Amino acid sequence: MTIEFTEWAAEILGKAQTAAARFNPDARIRLARTGSGVEALLTDEPAPDDQQVQIGGMTLYVEAGLEGLVDCQEPHDVLVLRPAGSAPNSHGH
Repeated sequence: MTIEFTEWAAEILGKAQTAAARFNPDARIRLARTGSGVEALLTDEPAPDDQQVQIGGMTLYVEAGLEGLVDCQEPHDVLVLRPAGSAPNSHGH
């Protein structure tokens, strides 16, 4: 599996994971394919074929076969899946 995360995507996912864990310590983010790329869902357990990926001290579940670079784009810090090796989007932090 070749899945990578930009710093921006890791930051956004980390904030979402922290917020979810306040309400449910077992909640994890699961990345899954959509018609337009990728979305982050909350779940208590992975699907049977999900991969567990560590980024920044948190564990994410990633749908099997999901490959590429997970990045964000404006507006609203939307997650996008781009081909592996893509240059990260820039953002105004």
